[in-house]
Amino acid sequence: MILKISWRNVWRNKLRSGVVMTSIALGIWAGLAVMGLSVGLNDQRIDSSIKNTLSHIQIHHPEFLSDNNVAFYIENSKDISEFIAQSNTVAGFTNRMKINGMVASSAGGYGVNISGIQPESEKTVTELYTKIIDGKYFQDIKRNPVVISQRLAKKLKVKIRSKIVLTFQNDNGDIVAGAFRIAGIYKTVSSRYDDVNVFVDIEDVQKLLGGLGKIHEIAILLTNMDAVNPFKEELRGNYPDLTIRSWDEISPELGYANELMGTAILIFIGIIMLALAFGIINTMLMAVLERKRELGMLMSVGMNRLKVFTMIVVETIFLALMGGPLGLAFGYFTIQYFGTNGIDLSIVGEGMESFGVGMIVYTSMEAAKYAEVGIMVIITAILSSIYPAYKALKLNPAEAVRAI
Repeated sequence: MILKISWRNVWRNKLRSGVVMTSIALGIWAGLAVMGLSVGLNDQRIDSSIKNTLSHIQIHHPEFLSDNNVAFYIENSKDISEFIAQSNTVAGFTNRMKINGMVASSAGGYGVNISGIQPESEKTVTELYTKIIDGKYFQDIKRNPVVISQRLAKKLKVKIRSKIVLTFQNDNGDIVAGAFRIAGIYKTVSSRYDDVNVFVDIEDVQKLLGGLGKIHEIAILLTNMDAVNPFKEELRGNYPDLTIRSWDEISPELGYANELMGTAILIFIGIIMLALAFGIINTMLMAVLERKRELGMLMSVGMNRLKVFTMIVVETIFLALMGGPLGLAFGYFTIQYFGTNGIDLSIVGEGMESFGVGMIVYTSMEAAKYAEVGIMVIITAILSSIYPAYKALKLNPAEAVRAI
């Protein structure tokens, strides 16, 4: 009987009930949309960093990381490579030389990070080869090819096949220089990265340093994120004398942002639920005051206070059960649509590039989050109904039936 009465009470004032359900639906929809955008931005930033710069795991000589001294190479790199190649969780790996140096043209010179890479194996770890916007990826230049960014090319006032000079220190601290020709020009989503990174063939750098086969870094890309920590610990167990770090240890700010995202989402959901709670409390209090005489009559003819309390709570739950799924559905389809088609933020393109993401942002949300939001809506509705229901219990039946 309580369910039937509560259902009828919901529709006695269709406008008020409609406003409450609409506000619940819009609140959930807006909240999910903003959450989807935030998660999408965070995921894209991490994915871009991993696929363009960090990889999942990197291996270095411990002393190399302290000051990037080129004299500290990874010993027995061949054995390590063979071990990595045997793992089923490895999607790809590559060897690199990492040097701090200068790049110069007739227009000027700039400090850069010089990466000596293996062009083919680098394709299995990073997406540098897909970022080429002019020229080709280490092709068409037979001797000393180099790939630089579009931003750096503009600063140096150079183009494809132009000659530039790379200068850096060798193992003994002596200055060495080499002339390179531009084979390709790339552009990533990160302007900061583009400003300071140039790529050459690893053998060309090794020749200048006088040590073929020597490497500073092994970068590993795994098949999925869940395999990162187990494989990292396996490598540490086998090679305790080397420094082996995962992507979140290489770039702590990315790892911290990823951890913070979960907390931020909970806080954001909490704010939305608090706003919904105030709206529900206000509406149900008005409903109780409008039906003061009716509630007094019900208690006068024998309806006990527990049933009155339950009736108010059930009415609130009905409103949440109708508005909540609508908001979840609208939120889901919004996130799915923009997750496929993306949101064009080219109007703030420079800001997005400095943040490390592209101008097209794709929304994303885990399926479990929808269920969590739905449960939180029901809990919020139940908690919000307690105070209006309590006010109904405090009514004096004799006074309530005389209310106008």
